[in-house]
Amino acid sequence: MATAAKAAAIAELTDQFRNSGAAVLTEYRGLTVAQLTELRGSLREHATYSVVKNTLTKLAASEAGVTDLEEHLQGPTAIAFVTGDPVEAAKGLRDFAKANPALVIKAGVLDGKPLTAEEITKLADLESRETLLAKLAGALNASLTNAVYLFAAPLSQTARVVDALRAKVEQEGPQGGSAADTAAADTAEAEPAAAEDATTEFAEAAPAAAEEGTTDVAEGGDDS
Repeated sequence: MATAAKAAAIAELTDQFRNSGAAVLTEYRGLTVAQLTELRGSLREHATYSVVKNTLTKLAASEAGVTDLEEHLQGPTAIAFVTGDPVEAAKGLRDFAKANPALVIKAGVLDGKPLTAEEITKLADLESRETLLAKLAGALNASLTNAVYLFAAPLSQTARVVDALRAKVEQEGPQGGSAADTAAADTAEAEPAAAEDATTEFAEAAPAAAEEGTTDVAEGGDDS
């Protein structure tokens, strides 16, 4: 290889190491061109799969500060440079290797840390980022739903009491009005009590909230 072409190849590989969140080293001996094309297609959303020369890759990895792959750079070598979800890339390589045993996963690096072949398999068994985010969103949504229910519960209970009083008035009122008077009196007594309770709760909560707010401000001031 000419010096200029060699330098360009090393520079390209160096950039791939630096710009990838992970890299997985494989041996592809025995795979056909069609199989390699299929593998590249299955990884396209998460990684690029490149056949590399071992000597150039050693130089590029060293230039990029990746020193844990050198001992594995033997035989026909190809590297999956992961630019997307590393879990999905690992799943793609694992699944393809199961269907095509000629593909051998040898080692890798993730965020600068070395990975063995076994660790890459364990990575493939994890849930994807999208799945974890969906579960988190579901949990947050459930928490919000529960909070809405708790806030609404006192109002619904009050509505049921009022409906019960109204029904009692409608049922017994025409027979003399004493039931209506009793219901009205009960409501009149209940409303001041409820108001007093609410006022008391507000009075107790307000100083605590003010104290917390003051504490937050004080703590925030210390940071500055």
